[in-house]
Amino acid sequence: MSKEKVFTRYQVFVIAILSILQFTVILDFMVISPLGVILMKTLSITPSDFSVVVSAYAFSAGASGLLAAGFADKFDRKKLLLFFYTGFILGTGMCAIAPDFNSLLLARIVTGIFGGVIGSVGLAIVTDLFKMEVRGRVMGYTQMAFAASQVLGIPIGLLLANNYGWHSCFWMIAGFGAVVGVIMLIYLKPIDEHLKFRIDKNPFHHLFTTVSKPQYVFGFLTMSLLASGGFMLMPFGSAFGTHNLGLTLDQLPMLYLITGVFSILFGPLSGKLSDKIGKYRTFLAGTLIATIVVVIYTNLGITPFWIACLVSVLLFAGVTARMVSASALLTAIPAPEDRGAFMSVNSAIMQISGGAASVVAGRIVSESKTGMIEHYNDLGYVVVGTMIVMSGMLYFINRSISQRKPATFTQVPEAETGESDMPEFAGEMV
Repeated sequence: MSKEKVFTRYQVFVIAILSILQFTVILDFMVISPLGVILMKTLSITPSDFSVVVSAYAFSAGASGLLAAGFADKFDRKKLLLFFYTGFILGTGMCAIAPDFNSLLLARIVTGIFGGVIGSVGLAIVTDLFKMEVRGRVMGYTQMAFAASQVLGIPIGLLLANNYGWHSCFWMIAGFGAVVGVIMLIYLKPIDEHLKFRIDKNPFHHLFTTVSKPQYVFGFLTMSLLASGGFMLMPFGSAFGTHNLGLTLDQLPMLYLITGVFSILFGPLSGKLSDKIGKYRTFLAGTLIATIVVVIYTNLGITPFWIACLVSVLLFAGVTARMVSASALLTAIPAPEDRGAFMSVNSAIMQISGGAASVVAGRIVSESKTGMIEHYNDLGYVVVGTMIVMSGMLYFINRSISQRKPATFTQVPEAETGESDMPEFAGEMV
């Protein structure tokens, strides 16, 4: 089936704009990883201090996600997206002018407050506008932003940092984001169909009912593990690559570029595969690849550049398959009137879990006198453990979704009876 028959021209635009938004938000986080070795040297901070900078974004994003959850289903999603994206751009601008560690820490908190909600609003929009049968493909395309942030953003960011200082990376993101915001303001249509459903008028009660449903809580706990691996390994990736693998700062941009080029292909491929063979099967395949490669990668010593590239490409193949399939399954959990709140709470919990994982990672690893990152392999084993546990938890979610009848967005949900442990999930067998 051709793409023209699957998506309308406007749906293609929506996918593109959501992907670009994700690109800027993910890049804002990911650029910290390759800048780690530069920031630790320039600002004279330790790996533990650096992990605080990373986790500050996550914790503030988590807090704002929880606060926004009660209001997430009460407004046009376009207006919410514009509001939080504007704040995100301002926070990134603060990073661009931060003169020291404390200023950068404050700027990361502000950026997290606004940036942490953008992904959840985007997921709610995907659930509103696209059927379950094609959500794997939609998530695959939006996850291309993850790869594009490496192909375009991280190498350029490193080159800018090496030549013009680390502040220039954030100027690049803020400038590009401002252009994207204007395009979204002009061309994105209002997204307010969810306002036709019965929605709790009290935002705090709406938040409470969302976080008190057992089926939702289980989903939150499961997805919280998805963020832990990235927050543990990636912040120290550049330092591990230069000091442990023996790569140079000039080789890092090429490593990210090569990995990103292949990852761009993995996103749509994982999406199509999850729609065709099943989202949970795709998740298990990605988990198998990722667990094997994580153990190999975190135990490497001095490594030829081509081997480092191969390992990195394989790792992101597994990670992308996990992210795309798990995110697609996630969209089937909430009822239509709870989608915004559910996605906001889920994003908040993932951010908080990721922040906690970053802090834990900062306590596990240490830096030797020569700059080598020690105990990185122990960190790898912890990450593998979280992957295995999440696979078991996601099995029960997938089984419950598969037992439910398809539900469309336009159906008026029935009153809750409390007789079922899981909601009437929207979607087909997955």
